[in-house]
Amino acid sequence: MSGERRAAIDIGTVTCRLLVADVADGAVSEVVRRQAITHLGAGWAESGELSAEGIARVATAVGEFVREATALGATRTVAVATSAARDARNKGAFLDALEAAGVRPHIISGEREGHLTFLGVTYSFCEERVLVVDVGGGSTELILGKSCAGEGGDDIEVESVRSLDIGSRRVTELFLRSDPPTARELDEAAGWIADELRSHRTVMREHPNEMVAVAGTATSLAAIDLGLEPYDPERVHGYRICGAALLDMLENLSAMPERERRHVIGLEPDRAGVIVGGALILQAVMAYAGLSSTLVSEHDILYGMVLDPDAAGAPE
Repeated sequence: MSGERRAAIDIGTVTCRLLVADVADGAVSEVVRRQAITHLGAGWAESGELSAEGIARVATAVGEFVREATALGATRTVAVATSAARDARNKGAFLDALEAAGVRPHIISGEREGHLTFLGVTYSFCEERVLVVDVGGGSTELILGKSCAGEGGDDIEVESVRSLDIGSRRVTELFLRSDPPTARELDEAAGWIADELRSHRTVMREHPNEMVAVAGTATSLAAIDLGLEPYDPERVHGYRICGAALLDMLENLSAMPERERRHVIGLEPDRAGVIVGGALILQAVMAYAGLSSTLVSEHDILYGMVLDPDAAGAPE
């Protein structure tokens, strides 16, 4: 096929992200990648609604993304919103604000989110049986499948997709109320996460050969483990976090008050409030999968969206 410049915007519970890329014959060439931590889901786990402040932060970031994508010559821009927007009672106000900012997002199901993420991860990864883990702010997607596609993504098989209502923001607001969190709060959060995983046992009837983690929790933990300052996506992509290192990071981060976490090398300051909740989830999934490490990938739902923009469905 002829090449096309496409833009993808992922509106998550914690972060908004932009990818502009040239796509030709199934190959993706990044033009620009941006992100803004907007905390759309702040307070939503308890109230059930998106705050006016969170909606405004997202609308500002997305408006800037749309203008940048247009200036770069993107012929098609697709935006998706995930867990917080999916579950919020006032998602209509959210959609109206985003439309005024220049794009009306697709509010996608957890299953569709998982398929797009798997497509993005397997763009550059080949494994007979892989578990892709996307720890978001409001939900965690577990996608089990196989791929030997390489560039083009035309030979993938998804066996199972599960979207669990556990995310870094949700865990933090429901359980980690102290600063730093108490041992009891950490134990209660870990127990709840384990219970949620057990309730979806079918996704892992057999242990996968490999686990690949995507999104901000995983990439931040990789950057912390590497001691990156500034952040370097090329070093993060394909990095392996072992279980012992993850446990050490979790223990260290959970012992710090948030003001100290904001100065940890490799961690974006605005992610300091939710990184402990995210690390708890990643540790639990790794143990549940029966694996002692996870790969980290920079190729995620954004890659899936530019490879197959029609898969996002129709805007709400």
